[in-house]
Amino acid sequence: MSLVLDLAAWLTPGRIRAQAAVLAVCLWAVHAVDFATPGLFDRAGNIKFQDFLQFPIAARLIAQGRAAELYNDNVLNQEIHAIAGDTRVQLQYFYGPQVALPFVPLLRFSFLTQAVIWAVFSLLIYFGCIYLLSRSCASLKKYRALVLLCAVAYPPAIHFFVRGQLSAVVLLFFTAAYLAFLARRDWLAGLALGCLIFKPQFLVAIPLVLLLGRAWTAFAGLAISAAMQALFTFLYFGSAVTRSYLAMLIHSAAKPNSTQLKFSPIQMHSLHTFWSLLIPWPRAEWVCYLLSCFCVIAIAAAVWRSSSSLPLRFSALLLAAVLVNPHLYIYDLLALAPAFLLLVDWTVSHAHHPFAPALGAFSYLAFVLPLFGPLAYWTHVQLSVAAFVFLLWIIWRCSTVTLATPGHKLALNDSDVV
Repeated sequence: MSLVLDLAAWLTPGRIRAQAAVLAVCLWAVHAVDFATPGLFDRAGNIKFQDFLQFPIAARLIAQGRAAELYNDNVLNQEIHAIAGDTRVQLQYFYGPQVALPFVPLLRFSFLTQAVIWAVFSLLIYFGCIYLLSRSCASLKKYRALVLLCAVAYPPAIHFFVRGQLSAVVLLFFTAAYLAFLARRDWLAGLALGCLIFKPQFLVAIPLVLLLGRAWTAFAGLAISAAMQALFTFLYFGSAVTRSYLAMLIHSAAKPNSTQLKFSPIQMHSLHTFWSLLIPWPRAEWVCYLLSCFCVIAIAAAVWRSSSSLPLRFSALLLAAVLVNPHLYIYDLLALAPAFLLLVDWTVSHAHHPFAPALGAFSYLAFVLPLFGPLAYWTHVQLSVAAFVFLLWIIWRCSTVTLATPGHKLALNDSDVV
């Protein structure tokens, strides 16, 4: 505990600013140099915005009336070769067919132009969400420049940008949900969370936390929103395409390792990968994963049912969604950006709370440790996941302790614990 307190005391705004500046320059400069080559390939010979390939290909298949081929890996790889020539890149389309519809209007452009348009638009979404969230953080008003610098330095931000991923959309829905909760529009918050059905792995934990947390209105909004998106997909694309998508989804859920490349586990940051790296026996790995998921969901639900402020409760919800997610790469950690803002703001405004130093220290560790994911290739321990778990536990401890009025001792919360 003394090490945690020492770390918290060491983390002054000046040191954080210096570290964020160095990190931002290093991350973005390296990738800028890597991408500063003419044509489709970067200096390492990889396709620029490689993960984005699947979306224009899926959009073209839909526009050509070939939606039934969306989940045919051979067709997808043929289309990749048509774009990039002789390449070893192989991708699978893991999204619902409706996800590709917004990319149909971009088909008039070349792949690289489409990717740049999407990457820039994603950055606008990302920084727009950071701005909207920071406006709700009263204690961070005098640190607006530092918040922006940390947003630029956030490791998942560079990853989602250079890969052309959809992580900014996930962040957008989480941001909309928080702002709706803040405005006491739980129904709208549920609708926003339900939109995450386009990445269903994010909805493994959230409905359970809301149910156990007795957030009936938000849960109802989530269920209706998800059902409406599913119904639209079925009506627009038909039963055959929907069945193909569900078959792919069930297969990837039952065998998540089958969707990973050789070095994927060290780039993933959830409980499933934590145990798969640590334990060589699949059955034991699944038992540990399911038990730890139960504990995480129970803790998050307990926080949600407590009388804690919304920043603590929503941060617990986000951490549960990330930890339980069975297939989460580093770029999807963009979803935790609201949690970092809200928790640091809470820490600054509750500086005298006994768990505030620990909350600040582990927020810092959870922010930077995804950078060290490759170390898990040798250590078999994904440190970022451990930091997320400890951060969730500290949030729970904060929710069980309330600061009493002057002259009285600290009091335990009377809220139920699931």
